[in-house]
Amino acid sequence: MLDRIRIVLVEPRHPGNIGSAARAMKTMGIEQLVLVNPARFPDPQADWRAAGAIDVLDRALVADSVAAAVADCHFLVGTSTRSRHIPWPVVLAKDIASCLAEQPDTSSMAILFGREDSGLTNDELQLCHCHLQIPSSPVYGSLNLAMAVQVVCYELFQYGEANAPELQADTGEALDVKSATEVARRIWDRPPATQQQFEAMVDHLQRTLEKSGFIDPETPGHTLTRLRRLLARHQLDETEVQILRGVLKHLNLRLDGDA
Repeated sequence: MLDRIRIVLVEPRHPGNIGSAARAMKTMGIEQLVLVNPARFPDPQADWRAAGAIDVLDRALVADSVAAAVADCHFLVGTSTRSRHIPWPVVLAKDIASCLAEQPDTSSMAILFGREDSGLTNDELQLCHCHLQIPSSPVYGSLNLAMAVQVVCYELFQYGEANAPELQADTGEALDVKSATEVARRIWDRPPATQQQFEAMVDHLQRTLEKSGFIDPETPGHTLTRLRRLLARHQLDETEVQILRGVLKHLNLRLDGDA
């Protein structure tokens, strides 16, 4: 599973944090790093902080937007330290690995970490299927970017070690837990939709709702945000997205005919 997880740092300001994050990742077996509009990269300070993880930096991809960084991903997790006006599904760091383990074996997954001073924006968090929180002291709960990456990668690594095939073969308990949760898992008979496919469908839905008059483009309220949350909750597959877009296409034809 670890080889299908990418760590996305959104607009990191300090190259030292990039290098430290790369080192944190490699020590836990995760090596896909994507940087969205980094202030300074490549940079000698990033190399110095990376220590033995220079190879992670060398393979790191740089994207000009979050959308570009996750376009081919199937499941997105956004780190967030505070609740939102419209609540989103929240997973604690200790539970994120089991959440990702329920995704199809072919899924590409991304965990987004925000800016050092302000985190992820509301729009960026709304791209995600769930939000991840790291519990911390109420007196002082601020984590450095690389520290947050280390905590999350550690939880992912520990889950992988505990659920390794050889360990499951030795202890029937792990196998029993897996089989017991199998019933509750989503049935994936088609490949899950990528983020790019999902966003295209949401855009299609928005244009249709505006054309029908259901949403006023000038004062849309939170309707589209809640519809996005509803659709993301069900993790649509490619065929489901195609069906919904087909429905929208026919509705648009009818609306054009009535115009």
